[in-house]
Amino acid sequence: MAAAVTKKGSKPATGTGKALKTVFFFGNGKAEGITTAPTDKERRLILGGKGAGLADMTSVNLPVPPGFTISIINCEDYYKAGRKLTQALKAQVYENMAKVEKAMGKKFGDLNDPLLFSVRSGAARSMPGMMETILNLGLNDASVEGLAKKTNNPRFAYDAYRRFIQMYSTTAMDLPKGPMEDLLHALKAKLGVKNDPDISAEGLKELCGQFKKFYAENKGEPFPQDPYEQLWGSIGAVFNSWEADKAITYRRVEKIADLKGTAVNVQTMVYGNMGETSGTGVCFTRDPNTGENIFYGDCLVNAQGEDVVAGIRTPMKLIELNKYMPKAYKELCQVRLLLEKQYKDMQDLEFTVQEGKLYMLQCRTGKRTPVAIFQMAVDMVKEKLITKEEAIARINPEDIERLFYPQLDSATAKTATKIATGINAVPGAASGKVVFTAHEAEAMAANGDKVLLVRKETSPEDVGGMHAAQGILTATGGKTSHAAVVARGWGKCCIVGCEAVDINYEAKTMRIGGLTIKQGEYLTLDGNTGDVYVGELPLKQPAQPAAFFTLMKWCDEFRRLKVRANADTPYDAANGIKMGAQGIGLCRTEHMFFDTEDRRLAMQEMIVAGTLEARKAALAKLLPYQQADFEGIFTAMNDKPVTIRLIDPPLHEFTPKDDEGVAKLSQVTGISPEAIKHRCEQLHESNPMLGHRGCRLCITYPEILEMQVTAIINAAISCSRKGIKVLPEIMIPLTIDKKELKIQVDQARAIADGLIKAAKAKVKYMIGTMIEIPRAALLADQIAEVAEFFSCGTNDLTQMTLGLSRDDAGRFLPTYVANEKDGGAGIFKVDPFQSLDQEGVGMLVKMAIDKGRSTKPNLKVGICGEHGGESASVKFCHKIGMDYVSCSPYRVPIARLAAAQASISDKIAAAAARKPAPKIPPKVAAYAAPKKIVKAQASKPKAPAKAALKPVKKVAKKATKPVAKKVTKPVAKKAPAKKVINKKK
Repeated sequence: MAAAVTKKGSKPATGTGKALKTVFFFGNGKAEGITTAPTDKERRLILGGKGAGLADMTSVNLPVPPGFTISIINCEDYYKAGRKLTQALKAQVYENMAKVEKAMGKKFGDLNDPLLFSVRSGAARSMPGMMETILNLGLNDASVEGLAKKTNNPRFAYDAYRRFIQMYSTTAMDLPKGPMEDLLHALKAKLGVKNDPDISAEGLKELCGQFKKFYAENKGEPFPQDPYEQLWGSIGAVFNSWEADKAITYRRVEKIADLKGTAVNVQTMVYGNMGETSGTGVCFTRDPNTGENIFYGDCLVNAQGEDVVAGIRTPMKLIELNKYMPKAYKELCQVRLLLEKQYKDMQDLEFTVQEGKLYMLQCRTGKRTPVAIFQMAVDMVKEKLITKEEAIARINPEDIERLFYPQLDSATAKTATKIATGINAVPGAASGKVVFTAHEAEAMAANGDKVLLVRKETSPEDVGGMHAAQGILTATGGKTSHAAVVARGWGKCCIVGCEAVDINYEAKTMRIGGLTIKQGEYLTLDGNTGDVYVGELPLKQPAQPAAFFTLMKWCDEFRRLKVRANADTPYDAANGIKMGAQGIGLCRTEHMFFDTEDRRLAMQEMIVAGTLEARKAALAKLLPYQQADFEGIFTAMNDKPVTIRLIDPPLHEFTPKDDEGVAKLSQVTGISPEAIKHRCEQLHESNPMLGHRGCRLCITYPEILEMQVTAIINAAISCSRKGIKVLPEIMIPLTIDKKELKIQVDQARAIADGLIKAAKAKVKYMIGTMIEIPRAALLADQIAEVAEFFSCGTNDLTQMTLGLSRDDAGRFLPTYVANEKDGGAGIFKVDPFQSLDQEGVGMLVKMAIDKGRSTKPNLKVGICGEHGGESASVKFCHKIGMDYVSCSPYRVPIARLAAAQASISDKIAAAAARKPAPKIPPKVAAYAAPKKIVKAQASKPKAPAKAALKPVKKVAKKATKPVAKKVTKPVAKKAPAKKVINKKK
């Protein structure tokens, strides 16, 4: 056997000190990586997901080709060293290569029977397709001839070599993929063949020459022939791919911020492209689209793994493998059962069959659709594979969100014309005719048109048009702007902050993406990506599976925290009930004033009125509308509490905004247009968020409170007479002082008690306040003397505590949230308007609860800001002892899930506290610490699932030495040659 090929000086000198072990061998039933940490989760932080899976499969005697895992800490060291491989790492690679050579009875770099490898990435969390892979590493101009003779298959050998040259050139050396693909296609055209497997051995040999020539012309040096030089370049390529743009973008989108790099898995090659008794495939232990408990996947005969993934050839269904290779398929089915039992979750598997023998190359938890997520979780509980608690714990808030939004067909999107991208505020998709005013949106929708409301920004006056629209697009704003918050409550697709939008309201046109779009022309919005498309694209409306409702019932069994909905209309209330709400935590009465033109004019008439009598006359017009709305809400929420907030926005938000509106109001009131405009100017506020709003309006105009309380109590009396159980809670907003609140509580009680007594009714009600100003939280013990309940309005509390405007901060908040690598400051971990600032605002909320209950121990406390539907915020509310959270109807299921997860966490923590702490071997504990690695000889934890091995032990015995049928005797260990061997004559 010829000597291995190695460049001079490529093997590092060994130091006198013993280095900590950072590279771990696996093969022939032994896996050093199993000893690195006591739990699967901790092992993945060391070995990466792929490396941990390979170690697990090896340790339970599955047929895994031998290899070694270069742990994640080496990736950190690589970047610290200026993107260079350390000598310590190279020394351990040599040691582990010797172990693989011994296991295989072959030598890396041997020219007659070469030992070849795949080099693959593997972060702790799955990032499919984001990082690099290189196959067939170790081939050169000499060893490819040896492989051809050894296998008696020249076509296979040169196919492997051309793949390696192509992958190494584009991955490790950053050469463009296009020109090499062009050479491949040109060769097929020259030979008159359609598919890669149809290229002859001579054709592939010619292609290898063309690839090497392309490499030399672009790199100024020949394609590397030294296998170790190839290996170092490939390891560096995988490490480099951690910081590739696509990988960084993926981690940002997936909110993966806690990982420090990727591992590298160097594994003996097995070949699915050795003929008709070989093949490769990717499969899932269950259907990832539906969740059905069936073996699902694709495979190819006479192919390598990337052929399936890249779509170079049309694969066949996994079940067809049974026809071509029944023995391998039967063994694969046994592996499927074993791994699901071991991991207790659906697994994504990669396999290769080489000349009839099955080899497992990867197992990891598989990605799946939202429908499949719930179906699998429920089925696995029924199968007693997992508990209800475990099923609930594995659901994410995003899984629920994605169930409810219409989706853009992905195949259609690929061929559609995208013209702009904004901020993806609310997921889903919407298609409709563009319209630029809320009034026209309502009118067009009433005629049966599907419309998209496009505005520079939205205000409460636009609510009617927003409700009528299929989706909303704004030029400004962030994910918590008015448009986003309202749209999220209705489950409407919404894109904000799309700066490319330039609207000409007079011409009823807009410029976007270099195009002029007229009102009435179609656009399509993809709220998942923030992309805007020309035309009306088809949408898919998802249906919630039965498994979703089953899992939500399980959540209700475990949670302590009650969940209510924010709802302003009977329709919203009914929707909240459908989503599982246990009441209404926020009914915003001002939204009712915009539903129709009559209501808007009555409110505006009250605002411009010059006397108390005129104001009362205008309010009398609003009274029946409000009472009817409350009756509808009470009916929908029968036997459930309803918290009704009295008017909150400043009056200028209700005034007419154009001459047409002024003229209509003038006609109704008899007041001149000039006087109306003057009144509107008087009401203008420089900082309306801190101005004449909330309870301050009712202190100034107590007749507003009188009308609203009258409407609430009369509605309650009317419903109670119909047998409807009514539980109204009147909430006074923006309180800053006990005396201020008491004035309005006394007025409200006098009105309510008088009406109930006069009607001889039995209606119970409560009066409380919102804690949304820091002073109210500081004085909560005094305020609790007057209030019967608190509702924490964390939207405004966040604004006032942080000094940030919810609508304006979107311009700079991304810089505050983004980390340094993404060009940000990393001041906030998340947007404080999306997830509650627990350290700051959260402490004020906790203070309000503690101080309030020090005065009134049974004080009911909830939260009604948008944080009430965000998972981390809900768990915080549970922790500090709130009674309920309230959020938009479509976020109610998310709150139910988070509340259940919080209770389950408490249960687990309590159980753990009752048990003595487990004793972890000191070296294992040291490994888990930052920047420390223990030796493989550390105390060994129990290998997983040994008892489950019986069905597949026979498989393992037959599959330990891949590639060659006849294995030559191991070569005596020699020092690497100092010069490159001559090419074959």
